[in-house]
Amino acid sequence: MLLIIDNYDSFTFNLVHYFQELGATTRVIRNDAMSAAEALALQPDGIVLSPGPCDPDRAGICLDIIRQLPTDLPLLGVCLGHQAIGQAFGGDVISAKQIMHGKTSEMIHDATGLFAGLPSPFTATRYHSLAVKPETLPAALRATAHTADGEIMGLAHIERPIHGVQFHPESIASEHGHDLLKNFLDMTRGTRSRAA
Repeated sequence: MLLIIDNYDSFTFNLVHYFQELGATTRVIRNDAMSAAEALALQPDGIVLSPGPCDPDRAGICLDIIRQLPTDLPLLGVCLGHQAIGQAFGGDVISAKQIMHGKTSEMIHDATGLFAGLPSPFTATRYHSLAVKPETLPAALRATAHTADGEIMGLAHIERPIHGVQFHPESIASEHGHDLLKNFLDMTRGTRSRAA
């Protein structure tokens, strides 16, 4: 089961729909419906932190989930979820270089993890006014995608299956959204060593 933390955002159910189209069983909970420990006790195969209208400090259990996450549990953060990953590991979330609401940009990426098999660059839709500050990216994380002006658009943990994207792969104007989400879903299938 894929657990999706809804940060009170209209894009959440687009993500749910895409994952279900890819064959995932999903469960959606609001970011304030239970504690991080209760959410993790559901024993999901992966967790998705949805976009949302606030900053990571006001995103309910998102920061706690990242900090309490088992080391082998795949996690995907989208937009606000991406920012929460950056902040949870010690990075700063600041005002973006440009406010991007419904605008597209070219995503230049390293073709690993979420981006495996995708062309670089590709066009994706952005809806954000905050971003992870590149100069404060902690040693545990690496940038996996960026825009031409250097804004971080993707990040990954250097050892754990934790990934974030600042853009919206679930937007109809984003190219290769299904493929990117399938790459994450593949990480959740059979890659974890589960206690019996």
